[in-house]
Amino acid sequence: MKQTPLTLAEANDFVKKYHRHSIPTTGCRFAFGVIENEQLIGVAICGRPVARLLDDKKTLEILRVCTDGTRNANSFIYDKCRKIAGLIGYEKVITYTLQKESGASLKAIGATSVKASTPHGWDSKSRRRKEQKVYFEPKLRWELPIRL
Repeated sequence: MKQTPLTLAEANDFVKKYHRHSIPTTGCRFAFGVIENEQLIGVAICGRPVARLLDDKKTLEILRVCTDGTRNANSFIYDKCRKIAGLIGYEKVITYTLQKESGASLKAIGATSVKASTPHGWDSKSRRRKEQKVYFEPKLRWELPIRL
């Protein structure tokens, strides 16, 4: 497996095709793909933390990780996200999973589950966002150790 730069549009196209429950994102700091045998098998989209209290300019949130199911691709992507984050100066990397998901790919690279979140939607008075069913499911926030 090796990584390749992608535009947000390219990464979102992959998310539309393969992600189980999330829709494409509207912005990012960077996106990249993972290739195996000349085929795109996964993508990552990383950006500012969605929770504004965590947006301290030193924290990067992995907004989407999506693969075609290739074995170990998720762990490979998470590992690359934290390495890139460290190289460009971020001090913390976070991401979320649904509580019903195992988090095996995150555990495999040493990530720690730090907080459970309560389900809620967006305040429709202050933001215009597409509601997703996933907004109303309990989630876990994970922290990934920075490793260069």
